[in-house]
Amino acid sequence: MSTSAAIGSIQLLFLHAPLILLFVRNRFKIFFLLSYVAVAVFFFLHAQDKLTHDSHEVAQEDVYTWTSIHTIKGSKLRGFAISEGKQKWYIVYTFVSEEEKIKFLNQSLTDAVFKITGQITPVPWPAHEYVFDMQTYLTSHGAAGMLSASTMVQVSQPDGIIGWIANQRFLMEKHIDKHFPLSLQAEAKALLLGLRDDVDPKENRAYQILGITHLFAISGLHVAFLTYIFYQSLLRLSIRKEVAVWCLIVCLPVYACLVGGAPSVWRAVGVVEILLLSKQLHKRLAVDDAFAISLLIFIYLQPGVLLQVGFQLSYGAATVLLFSSPFLQAQTSVFKQSFWITFLCQIGVAPILLYHFYEISLSSFVVNLLFVPLFSVIILPINLVLFSLSFFFLSLTDFLFILYEPLRMALTSFILKLASIPNQLWNPGKLSNWQMVVAFIGVVATFFVLELQHAKKRLILTLGLPIAIIQGSSYFDSAIEVSFLNVGQGDATLIELPHRQGVILVDSGGLLRFDQAAWKLSGTPFEIGREVIVPFLKGRGIQTIDTFIWTHADSDHIEGAEEILEEVKVKEIHVTPGAIAENTLQHAVQTALAMKIPIKEQMSGSGFRIRNTQFTYVSPQDTTYEGNDDSLVLYLKHDLFTALFTGDLEQDGEEDLLKVYGGIQNINLLKAGHHGSKTSSSEAFLQKLQPGLTIFSAGQNNRYGHPNHEVVERFTELQLPTMTTAEVGTIHVRYEKEVITVRTSFKKNIKKRDLSQ
Repeated sequence: MSTSAAIGSIQLLFLHAPLILLFVRNRFKIFFLLSYVAVAVFFFLHAQDKLTHDSHEVAQEDVYTWTSIHTIKGSKLRGFAISEGKQKWYIVYTFVSEEEKIKFLNQSLTDAVFKITGQITPVPWPAHEYVFDMQTYLTSHGAAGMLSASTMVQVSQPDGIIGWIANQRFLMEKHIDKHFPLSLQAEAKALLLGLRDDVDPKENRAYQILGITHLFAISGLHVAFLTYIFYQSLLRLSIRKEVAVWCLIVCLPVYACLVGGAPSVWRAVGVVEILLLSKQLHKRLAVDDAFAISLLIFIYLQPGVLLQVGFQLSYGAATVLLFSSPFLQAQTSVFKQSFWITFLCQIGVAPILLYHFYEISLSSFVVNLLFVPLFSVIILPINLVLFSLSFFFLSLTDFLFILYEPLRMALTSFILKLASIPNQLWNPGKLSNWQMVVAFIGVVATFFVLELQHAKKRLILTLGLPIAIIQGSSYFDSAIEVSFLNVGQGDATLIELPHRQGVILVDSGGLLRFDQAAWKLSGTPFEIGREVIVPFLKGRGIQTIDTFIWTHADSDHIEGAEEILEEVKVKEIHVTPGAIAENTLQHAVQTALAMKIPIKEQMSGSGFRIRNTQFTYVSPQDTTYEGNDDSLVLYLKHDLFTALFTGDLEQDGEEDLLKVYGGIQNINLLKAGHHGSKTSSSEAFLQKLQPGLTIFSAGQNNRYGHPNHEVVERFTELQLPTMTTAEVGTIHVRYEKEVITVRTSFKKNIKKRDLSQ
């Protein structure tokens, strides 16, 4: 709690008060109370000291030592390195040639020393509150900030024990690349070396849906399995038990470094080390004491680790198993024990999963019963044996691969088929603070019911009631909310109606991609739909889009559509006439047709109504698709609130719109046409609409100069307020009880306007 207070809010220190009162009530000795307070204060001050970096000034040229956390993708090298002043920095370097990239790919960088020339770069803001936050990532690894490196010159090769271990890991990775079939390489690297970068994204998503991604993380189960094999092998070599134990004490930390040192690995290794050392020193510790000591050591060495999801899940699941051991040991069969282990682990970490990923797998309660033993008892040993044999008996190994690969590919096909079954995820959205409290109360109550051996039917109350409260809370929200997502140089707007009556998505963003040399391309290109829009939908607890509107066929409005269709249920698609014949829409159209989603062409005069909200299409006026001026323009009216979403409408289209719909005026919200281009937002159009707030959806430092400075000046001269996603991030406009509230993701300011006055 003290470290959490140092990282987050100092108010968390008050959580110590109930514990201290409990200790006093139970008449704990004064020495214990003073010790508790002293330890709490120490960890708070220590965390503040470790996470507070005195100065972010850095020499333009300095010497840095690379850590094990780094990646090479496309033309970029990214990762953490430590300066001569012992500050950790996240460094981004762009290779100048393919030859330089190949040189870096063919060596181990961990513990290598480089002279780097560069400068501090601002930490990028997240697109919205539901995606990867770079600042949190830096804090979790104790980094001072980000550096953009312009030159890198190697000073020395990796040396010392850390460098040697890292080089062995690198050589083992290259050995797998050379001798394992391509289809089996990713799994072998993940299970044996803790390298998960090569896992196929579609397979990884299938594992997420089934709740079995943890099987590809080296966990306590892996460590226990390998420790047992190593120990038994030493005994069979006639090595005395005491010597074998000391060998374990020495080798386990080496193994932890060899497989990347993930929190789950160090947690398992740390507990075993502490238990073995206490036994050797004839001071036996209980497992829970060893567990607590390992936790304190971990937090002391790296306070920011509390922010890492892997740390939270690893220690969370281990805590559940540790304190549920009496209940688990009382089970009368292996099947019952396996079921309750799976059940308790899934329930115990559910609040953490919901907080970070906004969804949990419902099928995981059953699927893990099959896949945990399958991976632990069969697949992991097979990979270990094949890897070992590949050093000595290549012909035999190749023959075994011929037998194993088809079976493993059949299993992958089965997993993908299993993951394609709908409705396997519960997605209530990101939990608020009070919802987290409700979730934890439900978890604790469930454990009490099982521990006290109450009737299992009480689980319906301890689990069902919190689920109903969390799921049902969104239906009590009486506001309409419009969110302009920060998708860079593109458009994506989400409309959420009151009481979950409906969800409308207008466009899906996209990137303007340009031809590059093959060596500069990343193996997994950035997808705006999957990595920005889908997380926003999940974070809001949205599982279904009622109407998905494609305003026109430009890639910066439509490229993310295919990924959204694959991840979220869509009831129907509205598109401007003639656009579906455009090349840029073909992938999305084919995906929609394969999923039997109706695609309906709409134009001026058509529309639909959901309860008290009217949606009317006011452009285009004809069925001939010619580009921006044929954007499908949506007019929204809800109570006193009015909004116009114009796609890429330009001046000619604006004039045509006003000729037909001259009654549209004095609107509350306008999404400016064509990102604020000088060809849109004409003075006549603005004079007529008089928008209370206009949003420019544009990327930071975009090559087009959007929004155009002349257009911005036009709004200023007319005294019409504007906001740009490039400057303030995702923009939320909320209307409830005749009051409009505006908040943004970059600048956490909130503005209100009362429409009743």
